[in-house]
Formats: sequence, C-alpha cells, structure tokens
Amino acid sequence: MSGSYCKSLYSFSGDQHQQGLTFEVGEIIRIVHPLPGGWWEGELDGVRGWFPSSYVQVLEKTASMTSLPVEDVGEPLPQHWKCYMSPQGRRYYVNTSSNGKETDIQCLQKVFTPLDFLHILLCYSLNLKWIQLRLFINCVTFPLPMSTPEQQLLKPDEWSYCDYFWTDKKDPQGTSCISGFEVLLQKQLKGKHMQKEMAEFIRERIKIEEEYAKNLAKLSQIPLAGQEEGTLGEAWAQLKKSLADEAEVHLKFSSKLQSEVEKPLLTFRENFKKDMKRFNHHIAELRKQLVGRHSAVEKARKALADRQKDLDVKTQQLEIKLSNKMEEDIKKAQRKSTQAGDDLMRCVDLYNQSQSKWFEEMVTTSLELERLEVERVEMIRQHLCQYTTLRHETDMFNQSTMEPVDQLLQSVDPARDRELWVQEQKTGDIRPVDIEI
Repeated sequence: MSGSYCKSLYSFSGDQHQQGLTFEVGEIIRIVHPLPGGWWEGELDGVRGWFPSSYVQVLEKTASMTSLPVEDVGEPLPQHWKCYMSPQGRRYYVNTSSNGKETDIQCLQKVFTPLDFLHILLCYSLNLKWIQLRLFINCVTFPLPMSTPEQQLLKPDEWSYCDYFWTDKKDPQGTSCISGFEVLLQKQLKGKHMQKEMAEFIRERIKIEEEYAKNLAKLSQIPLAGQEEGTLGEAWAQLKKSLADEAEVHLKFSSKLQSEVEKPLLTFRENFKKDMKRFNHHIAELRKQLVGRHSAVEKARKALADRQKDLDVKTQQLEIKLSNKMEEDIKKAQRKSTQAGDDLMRCVDLYNQSQSKWFEEMVTTSLELERLEVERVEMIRQHLCQYTTLRHETDMFNQSTMEPVDQLLQSVDPARDRELWVQEQKTGDIRPVDIEI
C-alpha cells in the first residue's frame, strides 16, 4: 500500500502525539509506511508524520484482487476454496462453488484450527463475498499470521511498552488471564510500592540519626573526669565538646534527609498514584466500550445468519411450490437479509472505530507509562545520590569536629603540665634539714 493515497474522514491533530501528522477533513494524504497495527506514516504538503488509519479512507486502485499461488497460502485449502490478495495486501478466502453458506465456516474450521480460533467473519452474497480470518481475544481483534504480513514494531530496538503488551497473559496457575495493559499497570504499582518502602527506610534512618544525636548531646553534658587539669584536661574538655558538635551535625543530617530525600519520595509517589488511577480508568472505559461494540457485532451477526437461513428456507419452498405470495415473502426476506447485512457492517464499523481509538490510547498511555517509569527511576536515583552526598558531608563535619581534639592530644605535655601546676599550687621550696647538736 506504500505509495498509495488516502482521504481523511476526520480531522486529526498531530500536536498531541509524538511525530504526529496534522490534517483536516477531506485532505489527500500520501501513504508512506502503513503498519498493520493501525498507525500509518503519511506525507501531506511535504510534511511527514503518523496518524491512525481509522481516520482515513484509502483511495482504491483499479487493480483487482489477485489469486495467490498454493505455496503462498501456508495451509492446504478445502476443495473449491481460493485465497486472494487485495491491493491493500490483505488475504481473503472465497468458496468458488457457493455464495457463502454457513457450512463454509465449518469447512474452514476443519482446516484452520489454532487453539485460539474464536471467530471467522462471514460476509454473505449481499455486497461482500469475501472471508477474512481474524483472531478475537477478549473482544479485541488480531490478524492471524496466515492472513497478514509480519507486523513491524512501532519503536524498533527500544523494547518499548507500546510494542509488547497487546495480548493477554496467563497467570502462573493457568486459570485466568490478565491484559497486557494490566501487566504494565502492575509493574507501575509495584514501583510505587517500592518507592513507599524506600521512603520508610529513609524514615528509619532519620530516627537512628535523631536518637544518636540525642544520646551524643546527653553524653557531652556528663561531668565525668571534669576535674582533669592541664593540657590533658583541655584535650578532654574539647573531646566532650566535639560530642555536642557531632550531635548538631547529625541533627542537621536527619533534617536534610527528611526534607531532601524522604519528603520528595512521598510526594512523587502520591502524584504517581493519581496518574495510575487515571490511566487505569481511561483504558478500562475504552475496553468496556469495545466489549459493548463486540456484543453488538455478534448480535448483528446472529441476526444476519437467521435472516439468511429464513431466506434459504423460503427459496427452497419456492422451488417446490410457485406462488405470488411466496415470491413476495422471498422479496421481503431478501430485504430483511440485506438490512441485517447493513446492520452488521454498521456494527463492525462502529467496533473498528472503537478498536482504533483503543489502539491509539493504548499506544499513547503505554508511552506515558514508560515516561513516568523513567522519571520515577531517575528521581529516586537523584535523591539516593543526595543521600550519599549528605552522608559524605556528615563524615566530613564529624572529622572537622575531631581535628581540634587531635591537635590538643598531640600537644599534651606532662612536663609542662607539671610546671604550671607546681607554680600554681606550690607551698614552698625550703626543704627540711637535719638537726645539728
């Protein structure tokens, strides 16, 4: 389809999306890179960008569908069945000997039986005579490998969230499934919980620092060995004073831990929690709408099958007994069948619009989750680096409080202490002598 052109059905603002293409209703866009996932790259007025394929209608080429060689089909087809490739590159299957009876589905199911085969879209001989194989998982359609070329990643080589979480995942017990978006959400919620535990860890560290500072200040006030004199007494007094200084350093350390590490972690976590709740509600609402649209499709599909069956019965009756009333009944049944087919196509169109919207929001939201995760990890890394910086500063301050103590201890001079003490406390230097007779 690359090189083809399409006409915009709705206006689209590319400013809201990374590398998006902006256009108005009715503009002709050249298709540059159509991805099977629903997002195409196009060019308008020399500007390239991405846009949802549901917003445009491909301007069909005059080329008709071409039959594929048997070796390209992948699986052997039943008798009278052929596989065709449309100009858009999609594969369709047609029974050349019938007009799309219900038994055709049973025939195909005998050939195509993957474990997850849930639905084959059958278009009767109203206006469409083609069958396209698609896979339904929880009301979301996915192309079967045999029906479309391999899809290209939206962000190759980046292991992006928007590429690897589209289908559901079974739990370890294999009893239930969770959506790919739920897997992403669980990771984010786990990250939020880890951030909470980190904040609790820092809180415990703050308590230790506060208690340590309190004990140091208390110890510095104890008058033990306060009677020591001389240079040793000065060194001892400085050592006790250093405890008070060290207590002040640890109090400042605990205060900065609280304001510069713990509080930002908790504040960011609360904002993160609000974002997750908003994303979860938004995607859940879109999935709920998809479920409703899918139910409408199935209801319309059943109605079409009933109308077609009624038409077949009346046609068989006409072959047995010709009457004007029977002809009128057949025309009425044909009108009802046609109307049922139109209703089905309308429901399918509404479903496809919802699924395109869901796809667009899944891409946007998963990229936003990716951005928030990077932001969260980077924020935690920066604040843990701040923790180590504060810790180094505390060690440096503690070292500075000990330097005067070290200097005084190096200056301790017992001889000088003795000299000063004797000069201050001496009682006399006349020594006693012997008695002479």
